Amino acid sequence: MFEKEQRADTFHGLLFIALFALASFYIAEIKFVKELSISPLIVGIILGIIYANTLYKKLPAAWLPGIKFCTKQILRLGIILYGFRLTLNDVYAVGLPAIAVDSIIVCCTLTLGILLGKVLKMDSQTAIMTATGSSICGAAAVLGAEGVVKCESYKTAIAVSTVVIFGTIAMFLYPIMYRSGLLDGMSDTAFAIYTGATLHEVAHVAGAGNAMDPTDVLGIAGTATITKMIRVMMLAPVLIVMSICLSYFKKNDSANSNQKTRITVPFFAFYFLLVIILNTILSSVLGAQSVKEIPLNGTIEYIDTFLLTMAMTALGVETSFDKFKKAGAKPFILAALLFVWLLVGGYFATNFCMSLFA
Repeated sequence: MFEKEQRADTFHGLLFIALFALASFYIAEIKFVKELSISPLIVGIILGIIYANTLYKKLPAAWLPGIKFCTKQILRLGIILYGFRLTLNDVYAVGLPAIAVDSIIVCCTLTLGILLGKVLKMDSQTAIMTATGSSICGAAAVLGAEGVVKCESYKTAIAVSTVVIFGTIAMFLYPIMYRSGLLDGMSDTAFAIYTGATLHEVAHVAGAGNAMDPTDVLGIAGTATITKMIRVMMLAPVLIVMSICLSYFKKNDSANSNQKTRITVPFFAFYFLLVIILNTILSSVLGAQSVKEIPLNGTIEYIDTFLLTMAMTALGVETSFDKFKKAGAKPFILAALLFVWLLVGGYFATNFCMSLFA
């Protein structure tokens, strides 16, 4: 990829995606886009898909290695650096109820997604990717799972699309439910945990929390965000378990066909955990009240968001509508069913855990 004769073309591909990422950052700062809490990552994949279905044939084939590099190595580096947004102190801040609800949501959503995928007779990779996005942290989780599942780029894009659609719906729905008193049986803390444990993206949680509690006087916005970040921390162990399980099933399949198989070790998931531990140590040593107070963390977060935006844009560039048609409506039906589960199952899981740890 970076051989001397290919180096210039590869860098051209990287620069091409980087320019798209810069445009995504600019668009994400436009007032009405910002008010919708649409992150540069989502803008990036939308721009990429638009390009894939209009001007893709004009893209020099020699640039493709650079685009592939964005969907693999840049993506994994972005997931690792994502750990600088988290510390283990976040877990202690909200206590056992949030940890318990998050654990139930992640485990049940993943399991339910895989089972429903079988019922719908879906491609197993698309089902796993869609379930991962719904269960943990939206697009970032889908991108992380892509390195383990090793599926085609368009399947990753489809899974991200389902997260965008239903996560955005939820971001507007939750404040409506809160202000209408639809869930009056829940305390403000319980509703905050419910929000953080069931909304798809970190940006969706931040948007919904801000709409319900703009100044965080009630503690809803802060508690919801921390609950969500605890859920994000579960990405690493989930990827490790997922890798082991997928390797086991592939081993059984290869045993029947006399083929050898290799265990896929998601090293980037381990590095992600190590970064969280490092960030926790730095936070403790420096006496920082939040990750944003740790020197350089703001800069690292900005760089990380840019890298993830590059990865999302590259995935979009490799995704045509023909591939969406090939996948059919089933991924969106699965995402809709998981959305209903998160709304209803999340409500009962939150109430159960709140009463259990009261």
